[in-house]
Amino acid sequence: MPSSKNLSPQQLSALTAVGLSIPIAAGIFVFAQVWWIALISFGVIFLGSYGLILYTFQTFIYRKIKLIYKFIYQTKASKKEEFYYKSILPQKGIEEVREEVEKWAEQRKEEIELLQQNEAYRKEFLQNLSHELKTPIFAIQGYVDTLLNGALENTEVNKKFLQSTSRNVDRLVNLVDDLDSISKLESGEQLLLKDSFVIQDLVKEVYDSLSIKADEKEIKCIIKKGCELPLTVYADKEKIRQVFINLVDNAIKYGKQNGTVEASFYKVDGAKVLIEISDDGAGIAEEHLPRIFERFYRTDLARSRKVGGSGLGLSICKHIIEAHGQAIHVRSKIDVGTTFGFTLQSRKD
Repeated sequence: MPSSKNLSPQQLSALTAVGLSIPIAAGIFVFAQVWWIALISFGVIFLGSYGLILYTFQTFIYRKIKLIYKFIYQTKASKKEEFYYKSILPQKGIEEVREEVEKWAEQRKEEIELLQQNEAYRKEFLQNLSHELKTPIFAIQGYVDTLLNGALENTEVNKKFLQSTSRNVDRLVNLVDDLDSISKLESGEQLLLKDSFVIQDLVKEVYDSLSIKADEKEIKCIIKKGCELPLTVYADKEKIRQVFINLVDNAIKYGKQNGTVEASFYKVDGAKVLIEISDDGAGIAEEHLPRIFERFYRTDLARSRKVGGSGLGLSICKHIIEAHGQAIHVRSKIDVGTTFGFTLQSRKD
């Protein structure tokens, strides 16, 4: 027997009609003392009450519910939907309809919250992008204006200003290139050229390419003891090189003087290799960790811009690793250091 909470309009109408018919028929039987008159009266009253109550439900209640359904779906009903409204919807209990409306309201609430988050992210992104673009553009504008206003003839100044202008142009080009890379990775236009290679060899190459920066801060770039055994991965070597360059470069930038950058490698369940790049620098506060891979997100605006970079490096790393169908993560502690880790597919046989 259906629950009283989930009665359809027909069932509710029938129960109400029975509730009316029984006492009236009983009263007629008491006065007339003829059972068949009471029975006929019961039938007539039941049918009349049932029809009237059902008509009332469908006309004044379910017609309103039909309008609610049309409103929440915000579309012109197709023939299939019209059939649903006329034939299936009236069979539903009020409780079922309530649950559907509440489910719709919850979905819309989640969509609105997501839209609000995206809007906040969009505004922040545009503000950051504007700042990143304005800084080199204003610098270039200042140098060029100074040169045009007479400094061009001053041999002691013109070369220095032109070199500064060139550096800011390079910064703009790098920013545009990074944005282009992220756009292609997100859209799937950036094809991955996968091949098998030894991951330790690639890290050593990156260490060599960044050795001058590391030497300036007397930072040692090493492979963790016990992780020297060659591990072969199947990935796009140049894309992974870009990931290593970004991670190791960050580790050097934010690492402490006379510190260490350490790479470690572990085989996971025979199908993946876990790679980690660690430093013993200042670390990242816990509240920043969930957003560390967002475009232009900086934990310390003044310090981050001072050391350079577009603010897109970690975002590019995330997109490259996800394009490989893998995941990247970070763990950090203030005054202890930071570790970035990601997985890659093991050698493909």
